[in-house]
Amino acid sequence: MPELPEVETTRRGIEPWLVGRRIERLVVRDARLRWPIPRSLPARVRGATIRAVGRRAKYLLLTTDAGTLILHLGMSGSLRMHDAAAPPLAHDHFDLVLDSGRCLRFNDPRRFGCLQFTAGDPLRHRLLAGLAVEPLSGEFTGEGLWRRARGRRASIKSFVMDSRVVAGVGNIYANEALFRAGIRPGLAAGRVSRDRMNILVKVIREVLAEAIGAGGTTLRDYVDPAGEPGYFRQQLFVYERAGQPCRKCGATIRQYAQAQRSTYWCPRCQR
Repeated sequence: MPELPEVETTRRGIEPWLVGRRIERLVVRDARLRWPIPRSLPARVRGATIRAVGRRAKYLLLTTDAGTLILHLGMSGSLRMHDAAAPPLAHDHFDLVLDSGRCLRFNDPRRFGCLQFTAGDPLRHRLLAGLAVEPLSGEFTGEGLWRRARGRRASIKSFVMDSRVVAGVGNIYANEALFRAGIRPGLAAGRVSRDRMNILVKVIREVLAEAIGAGGTTLRDYVDPAGEPGYFRQQLFVYERAGQPCRKCGATIRQYAQAQRSTYWCPRCQR
């Protein structure tokens, strides 16, 4: 599933093509995404100018004169810029056709992505209203995370992946950040000290920033808007490296299922 760095890479890739452009039409080939694309949406956005391209957690926000388009890539979705006349491929579910002759095309084999719309404040929309602080913002602090964790028995990995605690830390980057912080993924969140929480917040920011700089992590389906894969996978220390030697100490990387997600860790480096 595309995580925050992949979504931010996508945002940066499409922003120059979209801002200031007028939407000529929205072509919906298959409205059956995670939530159906509203039938009224093509008429609502026709003729509107795109003013900004933002991101909240793993959601992309296209601000227009008419309101805000809310997009999610789901498990296998990608957004690519195309010539509007280019023939669609299988799983190309919609095109946002611009006055430039280009279009923003959404491809999603598994159809877990979404395209929704609000005329009001997007941060109050049901998909965004419950999200917590952004991990790359100044509001995300070790002190705050430590206070939220007091008395919590949930594992520290599940805790930092909870969007009600911090928005956008997915499985890949939670594994990598916990390795860098030297914290065992199964340790109860309430048992992590204030000092270790400070370290964890620092490395979460570092891991996410490095992944954005590398264009994200390509595991199966992800490519950026230009069709290029992300290269952060080459820098992974533990994720999908079960049975291989730790790049830091040489111990064998272990794997187990945790909350229906694969967890990877080094038994020597992480305590």
